Amino acid sequence: MACAIIKAHGGKALARGPNTERHGGNLKGIMMIIEFGSLASAKTFYMSGEYQAAKAVRDGCSDTDLMLIEGSE
Repeated sequence: MACAIIKAHGGKALARGPNTERHGGNLKGIMMIIEFGSLASAKTFYMSGEYQAAKAVRDGCSDTDLMLIEGSE
């Protein structure tokens, strides 16, 4: 569900999977890095009704750490 919403908002999954090589911190589970054209696009995606509906389902069954950050280019 979320992948279609990400694409609809111009996002692209750059990396996803449970097989991360952690060298610090306590994050566990599946990690995903998503690229958007701008921070504003990422915020529009996050606040969209479609994503908030998917988020509500996810929040009912998992813990999530989510961050938005502006690119360096």
